[in-house]
Amino acid sequence: MDCGLLYSGGKDSTLAALVLERFYDVTLVTARFGLTDDWRHAAESAGRLGFPFETLDLDPSVAEDAVARMVEDGYPRHGIQEVHRAALDALAEEGFDAVADGTRRDDRVPSISRAQAQSLEDRHDVDYLAPLSGFGRRAVDRLVEATLTVEVGPSEQIDRADYEAELRALLGEREGEGAIAEVFPAHDQTTVTGRRDR
Repeated sequence: MDCGLLYSGGKDSTLAALVLERFYDVTLVTARFGLTDDWRHAAESAGRLGFPFETLDLDPSVAEDAVARMVEDGYPRHGIQEVHRAALDALAEEGFDAVADGTRRDDRVPSISRAQAQSLEDRHDVDYLAPLSGFGRRAVDRLVEATLTVEVGPSEQIDRADYEAELRALLGEREGEGAIAEVFPAHDQTTVTGRRDR
């Protein structure tokens, strides 16, 4: 069975791929708007891990709407949530038997409710998988420490291919660089550099 996994190159989506690889032929897929070339970092991570990699172009209007929502709200939560749902819908149309993401039990955003998961499955005749949904951050960190090598740094400096990088770029273009710090809270991100030797 084929599974398309939304992939940022970070620890959560990578750990999700490792969990799923026993049961599925996993393809790591970075959804993008074409605003940056950050997807190349995810492609490099996928290659080092031995997974096939693809990009998935999303409708730019989704990014525009998400940034407008972020500006209106003053924080990124709902905008990122909109992008994540659009990415899952687009991925489900790619012909995979299953689609997945790296969302954890304690993620505030993005997250998919049971009703949203059921709707995705029903509308696209696909299985939705969230293999980390039973894991909290501490458990994920322990598993990552045992299995992966990672780099950690501030969001604006770490090389990742997630929605945040492109949304930050668009927000800065539309509202000025100062808007990025106003909307996005400072936090660290990870990028995976490889698997640890077993």
